[in-house]
Amino acid sequence: MSELKKDNLQPTEEGRDFHKKENLEGNVNLTAESGNTTEYLDEIHQENAEDAEDFENAKRHEIPMLNYEAMSLEALSKEFKRLLHTEKVQAIKKHAEAIRQEFDKKYEELLEEKKEEYIADGGEEYDFKYESPIHRTFYGLFNEYREKRNNYHKELEKIHKENLKERQEIIEEIKKLINVEENINTTFKSFQQLQERWRKAGPVSRKDYDVLWGNYHHHVENFYDFIDLSRDLRDIDFKRNLEEKLKIIEKAEALCKEDVDALKAFRELQLLHKVWKEEIGPVAREYREEVWQRFSEITKNIHKKRQYYFDNLDKVYEQNAVKRTEIIAKIKEIADKEITSHNGWQKGIKEVDALREAFLNIGKVPAHLTNEIWDKFKESVRSFNRKKNNYYKNLKREQQENLEKKLALLEIAKANKNSRDWDAVTPVMKKIQEEWKEIGNVPKKNADKIWKEFRKACNEYFDELHKAIKSSQNEEYAALDKKKEFLDKIKEHKLTQDKEKEIEILQGFVSQWNELGKVPHAKRGIDTKFHKVIDAFYKKLDFDKQEIELIKYNNKLEKLANEDDESSLNQEMFFVRRRIDELKLEILQLENNLQFFNNVDENNPLFREVIKNINSQKENLETWTVKLRELKNLQQTQAGESEEENKEE
Repeated sequence: MSELKKDNLQPTEEGRDFHKKENLEGNVNLTAESGNTTEYLDEIHQENAEDAEDFENAKRHEIPMLNYEAMSLEALSKEFKRLLHTEKVQAIKKHAEAIRQEFDKKYEELLEEKKEEYIADGGEEYDFKYESPIHRTFYGLFNEYREKRNNYHKELEKIHKENLKERQEIIEEIKKLINVEENINTTFKSFQQLQERWRKAGPVSRKDYDVLWGNYHHHVENFYDFIDLSRDLRDIDFKRNLEEKLKIIEKAEALCKEDVDALKAFRELQLLHKVWKEEIGPVAREYREEVWQRFSEITKNIHKKRQYYFDNLDKVYEQNAVKRTEIIAKIKEIADKEITSHNGWQKGIKEVDALREAFLNIGKVPAHLTNEIWDKFKESVRSFNRKKNNYYKNLKREQQENLEKKLALLEIAKANKNSRDWDAVTPVMKKIQEEWKEIGNVPKKNADKIWKEFRKACNEYFDELHKAIKSSQNEEYAALDKKKEFLDKIKEHKLTQDKEKEIEILQGFVSQWNELGKVPHAKRGIDTKFHKVIDAFYKKLDFDKQEIELIKYNNKLEKLANEDDESSLNQEMFFVRRRIDELKLEILQLENNLQFFNNVDENNPLFREVIKNINSQKENLETWTVKLRELKNLQQTQAGESEEENKEE
């Protein structure tokens, strides 16, 4: 804060009556000017008084006021941190307040959005609580700003008091120079030394600024009146002051040119007024009114130029209001659409985000419309967010239901992944894979994990299945080679006259054949060749068709018994019973058909054909009935063996 004592800013009170009598150029004419003139001169005067409190205050005009409305919460916090740590705290007051207001507005909007989401997810409004880290960060910075600003003002107040005392002492010493009985040159030299001290004295507070400067100018003028007898010294000073003020007028005239920015011109004019008042002394009385009027007229023109700029700015603000209103209508149009898909909502979100960014980048609107337009904007965005949240709430519920379904399928996959019951489990594993595809999406956080688990379980099962198939294929081809060799061997068999012995040998052939195992599906024709050879042997032994059929069936039952597959036996039982029912129905139908032959000769070919069919089907029925009996005997035998095994356990 030591720099405050060095800058050339100015001070305060004592002798308020002298301030009222101040008659320097400019001040004597204020009452003569119009109300508008007083207004713009007062504005310049107040700005200079504020700058006079601290030299660093003037820097606030150099720090750009950004479009804070277009910034996110994070960007606002970052910009505030930059200002706080790189600029003087006294120079960023307006920036800090503007950033804080925008931050609060945006954070309130964020809270509303989060509350909508919370309620959409089933929460109660009175239970809603939310605090973002960015809020803590920003207000941590803002508290730091307040503390720095408070410390600054405490220190500044102390310095102001010291500087006020110093400047009041200088005024008192100027007063004492009047009527001093000493060489006028010595007195004038002392006066100049006091002026130099005044220029080097530090700043004072705004409340003391006017009175202090009024007193100072009043007593300076009195001093010049006092040295009237020494015209040479006074006239030299007056002449130098006139030259300096004319230079200021020239600079002010240059600011009136069209190519000079209106705001920059007004800011430069403030500095010229500051120099005019604080750094340049009076001129000869005959020039005072003239030079002040010239400077005042130029000031009025620059003020008009600035006012014209603001008038045009109001038109821009009106146009901005129209643009923002159009964007609000577009957001509302999107919010009113019936969107029924995730992709549709993602597209809508992008569109609204783009419109929102465009809204914030448009620029300011007239002050009287600011709140109204902002409220409409918030409501349009909130309306869109409500519908979006409802959609995703329902989607979330559906995804949760899908998750439960897929978890159930995952459990089935895990439970069966180590099974080796290929015929029973393979259809199940294929079915759950199809169902998995049909179920739909699950919550993103679960999707990858459960899919990997499900795929792993299925892969483990099918990898083992493929290994088993490959192994089985190898075994089947080995069995094929053996069966070819065996078939060639039995073809060479020579039947004897011992029928019972031959039956035993032939059944042995069948048993050996079955024991050789399965062959590849495409090569199963070899089984047909084998059975044709066996059938040929039975025919040579004079077995009838039914006997051969039953022998073959017993061979089949032996094979089923060896496989120890209860489901295959059950299927066979179902098949045999159904075949018996079909034969009975066919016989009944044929017997009914005999009614059409009541008066027909028994030698009639059609009649004889029907009788032949009935007898043939009855023989078939008898054969299938025997098959059923043999099948039942096998099931009873297996049931008894199973019961014995359970008792032993």
